[in-house]
Amino acid sequence: MDEQGRTAQKRRTRKAIVAAAAALLAKGSTPSVSDVAAAADVSRRTVYMYFPTMEQLLIDAALLSISETTVGAALDAVEDDDDVERRVEVMARAVQGLFVATEQQGRTLLRLTVEGGGRDRKPGQPVRGYRRIEWIERAVAPLRGVLDAPRLERLISALAIVIGWESLIVARDIRALNIKQAEDVTAWAARTLVRATLEDAGIAPRRRRPPARPARPPRRRA
Repeated sequence: MDEQGRTAQKRRTRKAIVAAAAALLAKGSTPSVSDVAAAADVSRRTVYMYFPTMEQLLIDAALLSISETTVGAALDAVEDDDDVERRVEVMARAVQGLFVATEQQGRTLLRLTVEGGGRDRKPGQPVRGYRRIEWIERAVAPLRGVLDAPRLERLISALAIVIGWESLIVARDIRALNIKQAEDVTAWAARTLVRATLEDAGIAPRRRRPPARPARPPRRRA
């Protein structure tokens, strides 16, 4: 199996673990590692490989349905739009809006990630962030086959840096921005990265259409 295939398999495994935990939580119980492993049809060791602590898994599982509904619906709305700047902006605003609503859980996940120190992580295996990458990949999907693979992967990595809890915390704690300002900055950064990538590849970005202005009523003569 090539590297891309292994990455896809890791994502599927992680999603299965999170989905199993979410389903168990929905039944009103707090599952154990053994419960989640059995429901996801994986070993306890595999669960721990993706989630070093049960707290991290339960937070991620609790956020699953909220995130899929919020960001998924936003991406559905621009599915037929080939303006990647617009697609990325819509996705970025939806993600930041979601993360604003779940900021405390996000801060907890960041703390758990730092405290875990990436132990038992294999080379090339992210500690978290699979869902965010899937959203970004979906937003930039029209660029597949248009951009070469290195440029596309660089763009995805750059967007992952400016979208998410980390950027929100920087905006709030370092720049003292309010929620609307933080969202606007994220959307601007995301659009700028797309435009710069296209220009770097010698591809003219689509011109964004200005919003239509309502027609003025005819002036009556006195």
